[in-house]
Amino acid sequence: MAGFFSTATLEQVRAASDIVDVIGAYLPLKRAGANFVALCPFHKEKTPSFNVHPHRQIFHCFGCHKGGDVFTFVREYENIDFPEAVRRLAERAKIPLEFEQNAGEQQARSVKEKLLQIHEQIAQRWQSALDNEESGQIARDYLVKRGVPAEARKLFRLGYAPEAWDDTVNWAKSKGHDPLLVEKAGLILSKNGGEHYYDRFRGRLMFPICDEQGRVIGFSGRVLSGDEKSAKYVNSPETPIFTKSKVFFGLDKSKRALLDAGCAVVCEGQLDLIASFMAGVQNVVAPQGTALTPDHIRILQRYVGEVVLCFDSDEAGQNAAMRSLDNLLASDMVKGAEASALPEVKSLQHLLASGLAVRVAIVPAPHDPDSFIKAFGGDAFRKLIDGAEGFFDYYLNRLCTTNDVSTDKGRLVVLRAMAEAVHKTGNGVVIDRYARKTALRLGVAPESVPAEFRKMSRAGMSAPGVDELDGAEPGEGPAMGKLSAPERWLLRIMLTNDDLVSWVAERLDCKWLEDPTVRRVVEARLSAFRTNSWTGIPGFLDALSDEGACKLVTEAVADPGKAADPARTLKGDPAFTDNRGILEQLRDEFIDRQIAVLKRRISDPRTAEAEQFELVRQQQELRQQKRQPLGPVAGV
Repeated sequence: MAGFFSTATLEQVRAASDIVDVIGAYLPLKRAGANFVALCPFHKEKTPSFNVHPHRQIFHCFGCHKGGDVFTFVREYENIDFPEAVRRLAERAKIPLEFEQNAGEQQARSVKEKLLQIHEQIAQRWQSALDNEESGQIARDYLVKRGVPAEARKLFRLGYAPEAWDDTVNWAKSKGHDPLLVEKAGLILSKNGGEHYYDRFRGRLMFPICDEQGRVIGFSGRVLSGDEKSAKYVNSPETPIFTKSKVFFGLDKSKRALLDAGCAVVCEGQLDLIASFMAGVQNVVAPQGTALTPDHIRILQRYVGEVVLCFDSDEAGQNAAMRSLDNLLASDMVKGAEASALPEVKSLQHLLASGLAVRVAIVPAPHDPDSFIKAFGGDAFRKLIDGAEGFFDYYLNRLCTTNDVSTDKGRLVVLRAMAEAVHKTGNGVVIDRYARKTALRLGVAPESVPAEFRKMSRAGMSAPGVDELDGAEPGEGPAMGKLSAPERWLLRIMLTNDDLVSWVAERLDCKWLEDPTVRRVVEARLSAFRTNSWTGIPGFLDALSDEGACKLVTEAVADPGKAADPARTLKGDPAFTDNRGILEQLRDEFIDRQIAVLKRRISDPRTAEAEQFELVRQQQELRQQKRQPLGPVAGV
């Protein structure tokens, strides 16, 4: 990847990372002929549809259509970015990495690496203070009082920042760290911008905040003394390695549980998360003292299809729920939330693939999740989560509780708020269902509210309708089974028969290809041929930035079909193509589409007579072209 690694380095790492060995370390693979199969780790299934191809060094799942090379698998399975996947595989193969970076990029990376090193070291220092130093007794006593077991302290790397103004300052000096860099890390502050520094975290229980790879990037410190003037929690400021709106506490521990459950429990505090995790409900995350942001939601979408917001029953907890829900709706990321639970819309599941279903669990007073688990146990908490009501039910109840629905004003507020919320789903079934539920709660005629909802939609409140959302998401790409037979066979031949590419390059006009993803893949393959840059499927996948195109490539290669002779299929085989080769079929179908357009223009009464004669002439020319033998395309 340009800007990170040289091409030679990528090829060296790829060559040293046999895809069967790498994936076999994650999944139990079974041999199936020349290939290997397993249950797909990216979606739930009972029959293996996940295929690994040693010869071409790729994988492809015929269930969810994920596919790629060894870098793709590690990136997708671990939910990390491409550079991190390369680093992990290079480390596994004991290959030193070479970077392609300009001076500015090298300096920025150097600063980030130093900040990560400082954070790791101070985390160890505070862990030691909690576990071994006399000053840490106050924190140890607090954890015992809160019922936090020793294994949780170790797993989450809890620590204690001593009650001193210069403990971290002196520690940094002893390690030889530049005070300006330690200040940039957010661990110390300068007095009036001078050269004298003091500690940001003093006398606090320290919760390390980690990125998705488990590296410490920040801290949250809880006050332990009874000083009412001190903030209960102090968090790291934003730094080059920490942005609180993009980080979940605990995600590095819970990401596999999230993927397995397909559902994320979102709670408010670190101790709530730790209590839940240790009680066995491990698909849990906590935002860093903020409501769910669009960045948080994008992170969750990589792991789950459903979110359960778990908050306290007091007013602060309810308000926190509403702030998160406002972001979920305002970002238009909930497409069909709650609808996935409705049996009558199971046929519309493909519309909801990129949305998050949202439910809300309210912990009964006077408890928060931590105290509820301590009082009633993990199973009771799991039942609370499992029984969480859908967002729109919660929202309707909340609106009716906070507004006087016995008055016209209160009913109008509820009506407008519900209409605005449900229309953001773009799902007609959900809109109709909650229009009727709203009518029932407001005590009005059942048919009146749907009419009002539709009226508000026409006023510009609604999101795209179901018809507009049908089909694949941008970049998703088609499955092979949805392509026309000629395009399907051409794609397979171009990717699995290098000897035939030159013949195709002379004769194929890419505008004949109807599917845009197929066209992008074929154009890229022809470009690789003409520039002599073809190195095989794994390298080809690296060059494709389109995820949908990558999926199509791996499926075509993983299932190359059963043509006995690709050359005869391509150039014409009576047993397969009625003596028309694949390229002739593509050309003729393209011409047929052009003729159909001309027919519509000729039959249009607004077309002038002279123009009609010209269109008829063009039709005749196109029909003549279909009778011509296929030869090299002009200009090739």
